[in-house]
Amino acid sequence: MAKIRSFLAIELPKEITGKLSEIQDNLKQSGSQVKWVRPESIHLTLKFFGNIEEKTVDDISQVLKKVTAKINAFDLDIKDIGVFPNMSRPRVIWVGVESSGRTLDILCKETESSLKKIGFEPEEREFRAHLTLGRVKSLKDRRQLTEQIEKLKGCEVGSFRVENLFLFKSDLRSTGAVYTKLETFNLGGSQDIIT
Repeated sequence: MAKIRSFLAIELPKEITGKLSEIQDNLKQSGSQVKWVRPESIHLTLKFFGNIEEKTVDDISQVLKKVTAKINAFDLDIKDIGVFPNMSRPRVIWVGVESSGRTLDILCKETESSLKKIGFEPEEREFRAHLTLGRVKSLKDRRQLTEQIEKLKGCEVGSFRVENLFLFKSDLRSTGAVYTKLETFNLGGSQDIIT
């Protein structure tokens, strides 16, 4: 049986990816060795499934249709910048994500608990909403990079309304991952809606 690499994510509007690209251009001036994520490939991953059998996609879809039917559309604010694990050893450069109310947290918890029923174990780490801009390959120019990041602290990228989630297939290629939408899940539509 063929396997596919897949994940559940929120897609970003072009205005947001355009501003993220500007932030990346600003950070590139540091001359640091960073593997930058292509702006059009940046998304908010809610659940990474890894390599799954194609037939499992139907099971996942049935679960996610029920989860998303109970959750209303909500707003996300994209702002601020930081690194994992910390500024003295930056490995991942990210931009922050905040949701109106607790809707994003509720969505993630509902998704995890519902998928557990069909055999997908919940993430051990607590969900921290972020958008990955790049991965640091060398700490050689760390000081210049962290100075650029500090200048961008508190940046406001923009806001947008989340009305659907997407199940993506990820094909890894030498030029980078190529994402294909397998399913779209619209938020709302149930009488018992969580906001």
